[in-house]
Amino acid sequence: MEEVVIGGSSAQVFALKVARESHIPFLKLDLKKFPDGERYIRVLGDVEGKTVNVIQSMFQQPDVYLLEYFLIVDNLKDLGASRVRGIIPYFAYARQDGRFNPGEAFSLKTVVNLVQAVGTDEVFTIDLHLHRIENISKVFKIPSTNLTVVPDLARYVKQNLELRNPAVVGPDEEAEQWAKVAAKELSADYDVLEKHRVSASEDKKFGEVDIKPRELTMKGRDVLIVDDIISTGGTIVKAMDILKKNGANKIYVATSHPVLVEGALMKIYEAGAEMVIGTDTIPSPISYVSAAPAVARALKK
Repeated sequence: MEEVVIGGSSAQVFALKVARESHIPFLKLDLKKFPDGERYIRVLGDVEGKTVNVIQSMFQQPDVYLLEYFLIVDNLKDLGASRVRGIIPYFAYARQDGRFNPGEAFSLKTVVNLVQAVGTDEVFTIDLHLHRIENISKVFKIPSTNLTVVPDLARYVKQNLELRNPAVVGPDEEAEQWAKVAAKELSADYDVLEKHRVSASEDKKFGEVDIKPRELTMKGRDVLIVDDIISTGGTIVKAMDILKKNGANKIYVATSHPVLVEGALMKIYEAGAEMVIGTDTIPSPISYVSAAPAVARALKK
């Protein structure tokens, strides 16, 4: 079945990269905004009977990009597309993957329901923030695949940096999955930072919490911190401080999704990072690695 690739307004360049990498024709959209803020969508080509790969990354303006995605997919189905595959590099609202306080919206569930209801037949995400959900198939009722760009990040590090006695570290236990993948690519050890309860004191009933590497000794080692998302940078800065106190030498940072708000990049460099590396799931000053090849490999399978 013939395929085409199109990109929403958040991912035009990314979509073109995927089309070139996968040797699938790229189809343009006419995307405009009316004076009142409403979106205008027009498909500039024939999609009848075709599989259409819709690429839209939902960052910075997630509500705008979500609505645009819904308009695109519904329009494609009306125009006779036989199958629509949603490729969503940065998936909005994934962090709200449960109801933590009474009355809260289970936002991830709502967004997933809407993505499915509009006519999406299959979904690809990239390093989805699956911290409390075991597998992406537990979220979607349609075929779904969570790709990872961590091996691509690790290969970039391997080809461009010289880490001495390297260790890969996840800044918390939830990041172990990515630290493990990167370490395998680099043929390095990996570890995660864990909270340890120390003995209680008179003024602290339950004692203090000490955060340190689970197993490895960091003294004299170059360290690569790997996480899926860097938002404000607070977690990374704290991890760097702990690693330095444990004797780490040079510290590098890699992330799948460089959200980078509230001066995050400056904070991390001021804390002493040698280099911060991200991908183009979200365009940023540190998007040295493209996630397009990972998507293209998945489309070829």
